[in-house]
Amino acid sequence: MVKKLKVSSKDLVAAARARIEEVETSEAISLVGDPDVVFVDLRDVRERQRSGFIPGSFHCPRGMAEFWVDPESPYFKDIFGEQKRFIFHCASGWRSALTVAALNDMGFDAAHLTEGFSTWEEQGGPVEQSDG
Repeated sequence: MVKKLKVSSKDLVAAARARIEEVETSEAISLVGDPDVVFVDLRDVRERQRSGFIPGSFHCPRGMAEFWVDPESPYFKDIFGEQKRFIFHCASGWRSALTVAALNDMGFDAAHLTEGFSTWEEQGGPVEQSDG
């Protein structure tokens, strides 16, 4: 018998989504190319290669997000020190909701793409393909 968890992953995502800024796909599409907006793709590199990615998006593997945004971390990435609007996304909006909740707790302002990349192309969002 599998032991039931105190909190399910579904409940974690719901709690995160209740306290973070969510950006709908249609709004996000209108922001592509805005120099003050950075789309941050949390998906695995294989997901990006398979499905494509938002043009100009910055790839940040999910496991590194907290370290890359922290200026005191040896892994800090300069892009996260810029005065921009950061919109994180994954495939379905689950990983990005959890990530943005954690980053907001750290004091880093960010939002996430509500439905992730799952509805991006069907709603007319531009997609770039990887060369590799």
